[in-house]
Amino acid sequence: MTPILDWGVRVVLWFQRFHPALDLPFKALTFLGEEEAFMLLLPLLYWCLERRTGIRLTVLYLFSAWFNAVAKALGGQPRPFQYDARVQAIVEATGYGLPSGHTQSATVLWGYLATQFRQKWVRILAVILIIGIPLSRVYLGVHFPTDLLGGYVIGAVLLWMYLRWEPGAEEWLKAKGLAWQLALVLVVPTVLALLSPANAQDTISATATLVGMGVGFVFEGRWVRFDSGGEWAKRGMRFMLGVAVIFALRFGLKAAFAALQPEPVFRFVRYAAMGLWGGLGAPWAFVRLRLAETR
Repeated sequence: MTPILDWGVRVVLWFQRFHPALDLPFKALTFLGEEEAFMLLLPLLYWCLERRTGIRLTVLYLFSAWFNAVAKALGGQPRPFQYDARVQAIVEATGYGLPSGHTQSATVLWGYLATQFRQKWVRILAVILIIGIPLSRVYLGVHFPTDLLGGYVIGAVLLWMYLRWEPGAEEWLKAKGLAWQLALVLVVPTVLALLSPANAQDTISATATLVGMGVGFVFEGRWVRFDSGGEWAKRGMRFMLGVAVIFALRFGLKAAFAALQPEPVFRFVRYAAMGLWGGLGAPWAFVRLRLAETR
């Protein structure tokens, strides 16, 4: 791998010739691949634009995040700034580099949106972000070009598999009773968590959120049945209220659990609570506050 990584360093150093002139646009692009950006985009889609598409994309994104964390832990490849001191890490990045999580997430998320929304501007935006977000990671010194290739390949395969098999799986799950649905949304993420390498903390976050949101989706579909449409003013109020609680849970519980052990257990509780609010608590509150109608 040394010759390949050496070539990768040369590519990174070529991009970094334009530092700091291009820092701002590339930092903006890389933010669109961060967890915080997805904490805004996915709820926006589910609460305010298209409920079913939001559910499907959230499941795909969380499974992709789990797969990426496992692949990184198993691969154990360093990042460019760890491999060669000439490379500057313009943003903070921890953990291993291969495959690029930003690249994989951009591929599955924006690739999926491009298949669901046929407007030309959505597809143009998807192409720009699927290219721009990964390139930002090279410029910022936190990924080799081969990390991007790995993210593209895994993301494209996951997206293809999901588009092919998710509709049938959804219909099968709908035909099952409440007990079956709850068992699946609890057991499958738990098995994924148990299959994760011990040092892959991001897998705990992804599987815990999947548990919380999965349980929330099941009960919301039976008891709440909120409508993601409505007046734009009410949609905006839903989004602001819902996101405020998500970030309060994320940072408030993080502070509350800071001194408690074992850390993975409390991380699981924190992200499961965020997922449950997103999937069930927020839609219930929107209906109760008359910010959303029922279907």
